[in-house]
Amino acid sequence: MNPSAQGWIKKLFQEISENTAFLSIKETDFYDALRGCGFIYGNNLDVVLAVVPKRDLTEEELSKTNLLLALFYAHHQSQTKVPFVDTAISFYTQINELKTSFFRELLGGKKSSEQLEKIIHKRIQIDANVLTKNFKYFIINALLYIDVLAYQEYLIKQSISIDYLKKLEASIEAIILDVLNSKSTINKYDESLIKLFESSLRYHNSKPLEYLKAISYIKTDQEKSYILDLACMATWTDKKIDKNEQRFLIKLGTDLSISKDRIKESITSVNLFYSVNKDNIALLSSKNIVQSFYNNSSKMVTKLISRNRKRLYRELKDSKELMVLLTQSTMRDLNDEEQKKVQEQLLDIFKSIPSLAIFMLPGGALLLPLVVKFIPKLLPSAFDENRVEE
Repeated sequence: MNPSAQGWIKKLFQEISENTAFLSIKETDFYDALRGCGFIYGNNLDVVLAVVPKRDLTEEELSKTNLLLALFYAHHQSQTKVPFVDTAISFYTQINELKTSFFRELLGGKKSSEQLEKIIHKRIQIDANVLTKNFKYFIINALLYIDVLAYQEYLIKQSISIDYLKKLEASIEAIILDVLNSKSTINKYDESLIKLFESSLRYHNSKPLEYLKAISYIKTDQEKSYILDLACMATWTDKKIDKNEQRFLIKLGTDLSISKDRIKESITSVNLFYSVNKDNIALLSSKNIVQSFYNNSSKMVTKLISRNRKRLYRELKDSKELMVLLTQSTMRDLNDEEQKKVQEQLLDIFKSIPSLAIFMLPGGALLLPLVVKFIPKLLPSAFDENRVEE
């Protein structure tokens, strides 16, 4: 079974046809297995419950396999008579209609396992590009379980509402924000993590929900466990859970009506998973998970601007206000209004330079501060009159 080649879903079903015992285990046990293999944390290190051998599957292939198995398990638990592939494609069709044309070219026509393969690939695809790769490994894949929760809702009601998705994702954003604010020391990487979560969600408001409102939106046991585990993961960005964070996690679990044993289990699980697997998770090899994202992104930004410096300089010369603000940014911090002007004008310029179109993608705007930092260094010295060569 090769999840990177056509026909892998049919092959997977053939391989598990004689090993369907996992479909009979309790929902809590299956969820815990998804957490244990790393699916809940966005770092897939094995196939859930070893339903099929891991062999030499990549993390992207493991992620595809685990998402498919989680959706298939949810379908089996619902006891619906409609075939799995049909319901899964119909579900993603509704998600698409609610939000964007992300899957538009894949939808329509006869439902088939090959069509579902394309949808799952599009949902999980980890590009070779360093921005998208790091971004999706750590954040988007950690939010894949939202698909499973929403699919369960779809199977119960035969439809999925935008209100359900909005409330679930807004609750995640609000609680993660409160988790990071519970830290004894909040650094710039914690602030960056908030932005990464916001940019990964399908729906989010400019103003986060209040904590108690967010709690009220979390209804099912699986939603509660997932929110708590995401919160535990967010506290682990600095590779430790301090006393303040632990108190917050206990309070969060209590507010969600989760038992003390289950709360303790969630905290123990995240510590165990990252401690045991730290050598197998690329992002943990750096001092800070989010720092790794920005370190790698800095190299990419430098390379892109360097390669396009001449054309970029020609475009910048025609924007006098932007030139002034970029120059001033080397001497002082720009205020919010100035930062917004710089961002909007840079994005307008990047539209005309194909190599820089990456900054137009979801999450690309997060790197604009790095762009502002590197532009004065890479453009002709006349751009920065006060620069001293070292």
